[in-house]
Amino acid sequence: MPNPSSRRLREICLALPHVVEVETWGAPTYRVGAKIFALENHVGGRVSVWCKAPEGSQMVLVGADPDRFFIPPYLGHKGWVGVRLDNRSNWDEVAALVRRSYRLIAPKRLSALVS
Repeated sequence: MPNPSSRRLREICLALPHVVEVETWGAPTYRVGAKIFALENHVGGRVSVWCKAPEGSQMVLVGADPDRFFIPPYLGHKGWVGVRLDNRSNWDEVAALVRRSYRLIAPKRLSALVS
């Protein structure tokens, strides 16, 4: 059974238009069309989500709170940001980051449906 953070992340992602969940690399990825906009990762027993971020956001987030945000391997050089999830997570903030990533990845007609 998935942990509470994984369940909550799944709810946030699947609430967006035309999103599918696909297991890749042994973990859930969330896609619009064939493109990944969020992926769950487990490192050192901690759940995290990796999301695409607008240019410049990655360094601002990681610089402001490096205990919560990090530059993920493989995708960090493309501006993605990792967010550690636990029982103290600000889920409104996580949802906003996921929605922003969705808007950056989704086709314009779908992106326009998400605020």
